[in-house]
Amino acid sequence: MPRRTLADATILQIVPAMVEAPETRAAVNVAHALVQAGARALVAAADGPLVGELKAFGGEWVNFPNATGNLFRLRRNARALENLIAAERIDIVHAHSAGGAWSARAAATRIAVWLVTSLPDAPAPGGRTPILRALAQGDRIIAPSLYAAAPIIQHHGVAQDQVTIIPREVDTAAFDLVAVRPERSQALRSGWKIPHDARVVLVPGRVAPWNGQSIVPEAAQLLAEEGIESVLFVIVGEHAKHRKYARQIMRLAQEHRVERWVRLTGHCPDMPAALACANVVAVTTLEPPLVGSVVSQAQAMGRPVVTSDVGMLPENVLVPPRMPEELRTGWVVPSADAGSLARALKLALALDPPDYQAMAARAREFAEYMFSPQSAAVATRAVYMSLLARDL
Repeated sequence: MPRRTLADATILQIVPAMVEAPETRAAVNVAHALVQAGARALVAAADGPLVGELKAFGGEWVNFPNATGNLFRLRRNARALENLIAAERIDIVHAHSAGGAWSARAAATRIAVWLVTSLPDAPAPGGRTPILRALAQGDRIIAPSLYAAAPIIQHHGVAQDQVTIIPREVDTAAFDLVAVRPERSQALRSGWKIPHDARVVLVPGRVAPWNGQSIVPEAAQLLAEEGIESVLFVIVGEHAKHRKYARQIMRLAQEHRVERWVRLTGHCPDMPAALACANVVAVTTLEPPLVGSVVSQAQAMGRPVVTSDVGMLPENVLVPPRMPEELRTGWVVPSADAGSLARALKLALALDPPDYQAMAARAREFAEYMFSPQSAAVATRAVYMSLLARDL
């Protein structure tokens, strides 16, 4: 019997709504890859602006509001899915949300169909509830990180080979140094009053206690004591909501006598240009972020990264001992540890031009391989193909 391929398959993805959100963007990109492979690609969701984009390349939209935790509505959705699966001869259902997974699992108990589920970026509290438990009941489970997958594996006895890690994608076309015109980054440097001879450590993220920027002044002082001067720390992120914390950072900068080397810029709408201004990017967060895409975006821009060791962030950078030293794209340091941050920054800033360019090239190559929309879509498509092969 010939091996089944995507060319004769019908794939249904379920997302809450056709709006710009990580799971919906991923579903649209996967649908595009499926259509290119000759498959039929359906996306079931509430209406939204991405419907037009989906239809433009040959994808199909099914009006299917499913952002609910109400068990009555979930059961009703399950019956609707069962009818849809039978009418459209669907081979695989891929649920990108807990509610969609619950309804799809219920439908799959009554009609033959493969089920793929996608886990959220951060482990959800109360993961043992019936609705969240449905995410662990896919024939294959896609997780954005080992950090997100570990609780599912531990609490629900999921086999590790049942889980595929596909990191959350970033726009590697927009976050590309060659796509940023020099005047964009020059305008930011001018607005931030960066001296022409200063090197920039960019600290991105909303200025808030959980993002840990308060260690920046001490790290700046430690670098100065090592004789590493003319290093400007640019903290880029909205700081109006936590004004007291922002004032604390600048007060610490005065106490450490580095106030002229610390900038609070506020929100920046052009993060590719902001990252282009950087020599090194430092992520100081104390708590696991929901997505953590800034580490991926920085590497896509060819910038070495120093990140704290929380959540999924360490997984998104190449460092020893997980990878050989010659493949390094950054450093991982303990959170809230100014000394470790300063030591890593010292190493990054001490790179000579050839070594810096080599690390920058590795970072870009790693980002394209791991985080590009194309890579994520191809990896998801491979999960579908592995299930189709089991049909034989």
